[in-house]
Amino acid sequence: MDPEAGGPEIVKVTPLQQMLASCTGAILTSLMVTPLDVVKIRLQAQGNLLPKGQCFVYSNGLMDHLCVCEEGSNKVWYKKPGCFQGTLDAFLKIIRNEGIKSLWSGLPPTLVMAVPATVIYFTCYDQLTAILRSKLGGNETYIPIVAGIVARFGAVTVISPLELIRTKMQSKKFSYQELHRFVSKKVSEDGWISLWRGWAPTVLRDVPFSAMYWYNYEVLRKWLCEKSDLYEPTFMINFTSGALSGSFAAVATLPFDVVKTQKQTQLWMYESHKMPVPSNMSTWAIMKNIVGENGLSGLFTANNNIHKFGRSHGQDNKKFISEKKSPMSK
Repeated sequence: MDPEAGGPEIVKVTPLQQMLASCTGAILTSLMVTPLDVVKIRLQAQGNLLPKGQCFVYSNGLMDHLCVCEEGSNKVWYKKPGCFQGTLDAFLKIIRNEGIKSLWSGLPPTLVMAVPATVIYFTCYDQLTAILRSKLGGNETYIPIVAGIVARFGAVTVISPLELIRTKMQSKKFSYQELHRFVSKKVSEDGWISLWRGWAPTVLRDVPFSAMYWYNYEVLRKWLCEKSDLYEPTFMINFTSGALSGSFAAVATLPFDVVKTQKQTQLWMYESHKMPVPSNMSTWAIMKNIVGENGLSGLFTANNNIHKFGRSHGQDNKKFISEKKSPMSK
């Protein structure tokens, strides 16, 4: 608040401080959320074997990462044996048998993408919000929406090619020379735009989420400050505003999250097996297919039949190979 308006002077936060705060928050978030996802993946792998080349989604609380299964040994963390009876039982047995560090299995490689993306996103949002408020006035309600949309667009656009490269390196141990040849070949064959494949469904989920989250967050925070007769929000006000607005935005955009996961997984399956990508791979076609198979509730099921796609994909792959070999297929 302005000192002239009777409130205390607010100390401005520099971009460097915003970046450091975003980086710290990103690391703390991943440390708290990753164990939940590790346990979830271990429980799923217990009932559904993950063959080599199949994909699963790994979330560190900051980003969703597409991970490709390695050789069928029990050395990789998601294939270690364990007879878990539930979430709490899995937590206790993993800590007792494998050590507490196993709850953060697979985290370091994902932070290479997630931390920069978070820093770009939050720093851009804060800077854009400050610029728009200085130009348009602090009471404009659409400022958080515009700043959230632009910041998310920028973060997703910067990170998408790097995430593609990370997934490729994780699926096969590339040297830097081999990786350079892979990127050069992909660009020469499919153009630069191919490095952003999977960008559209990510934007379709993240941009509406950001718009709803930041608008509701700012409105709730302002309302709670007024109710508490405070000039500046406390930690609990920020926490409550973030939790409520994040929950609402997550539920509202969950259908797009399901579609994004399906599309990215299917694209990787087809590309890794050198199969032609079918024409019905648009976001709306995938959404229609999910509704046809599982009803509307399928769009609100976060773990939506990736394993089932892997089985049907195997049949499509065999059919494609047999057609290539058969002279009568023409």
